[in-house]
Amino acid sequence: MSQTRVVLAGGSIGFNWLPVFVAERQGIFERHGLAVEKRRTGAVDKATAAVESGEADLAITPPEGAIADRLRQGDLRIVAGNVNRLPLTLIAQPRFKRIEELRGQRLGTSSLTEGTAIYTMEVLSRHGLRYPGDYSFSVIGVHPARWKALQEGTIEAAVQLIPLNFVAVDAGYANLGEVSDYIPEIIFTALIGRQEWLVRNPAATNALLRSLAEATEWLYDPAHDAELIPLVKDITQTDDKYASASLAYMREKTVFARSLEIPGAALEKTLELMVKAKLLEGGARESARTVLDDTFRQQSLAR
Repeated sequence: MSQTRVVLAGGSIGFNWLPVFVAERQGIFERHGLAVEKRRTGAVDKATAAVESGEADLAITPPEGAIADRLRQGDLRIVAGNVNRLPLTLIAQPRFKRIEELRGQRLGTSSLTEGTAIYTMEVLSRHGLRYPGDYSFSVIGVHPARWKALQEGTIEAAVQLIPLNFVAVDAGYANLGEVSDYIPEIIFTALIGRQEWLVRNPAATNALLRSLAEATEWLYDPAHDAELIPLVKDITQTDDKYASASLAYMREKTVFARSLEIPGAALEKTLELMVKAKLLEGGARESARTVLDDTFRQQSLAR
């Protein structure tokens, strides 16, 4: 059977790519006629840019870049969900005990316009800290780079993805709170693509979505943990303990969108936080909502 090549980009190909790795290693992509090439860009905004330029066909990345592109009358669309609940913990140097103590400190982020900075601003705002007056950001990179910066002492705090949050706490760093306690539902990462490519390649798009939906359902079944734990260890470069903790956390919080859905509440929270971060004009929300094109996902589920 001939296979269609699809280039899939991401800033960091980490835990939130678990459905992709499952689909790859369980032969799901192959069964659906796909050869998926993973392309790591090192930063979430670079993953968005890779799709925009045509360097990649699609990306699994935060949605803010696609929303901004849509408001410029661009061609990017969000076609499916990946993670709608934030698997992130605010980790700080051991001397910090309360979020209020981060006043005047440097915090790490992967981008000032997508993802972690927006979530960090929201969490700190609930404790009376406003950006940029009360703290600063250092654009460090994705979660492994933020963990390295914390260890080197070049930043005082950063939100950390599972399982590095568990690793950090065990190493004596401070857990200042679960981001999902502040933001219960939001588009953390989604599948984005260019409308022109999507329309031109409907079979490949639908095959990819069917594959990811099947893989996502597979990883929710604890009966597969004998295969999943070594896979999580490989992806995250951690041990059995942290791989098991990550899977338990993922299932407890329903981290992955089981049907690749993006709930309306998740999209609205994304837009709300973009407005708060001054990345979106309040009056542009209606136009911003048109970035979501659910037709391909609906077609993939119908088959």
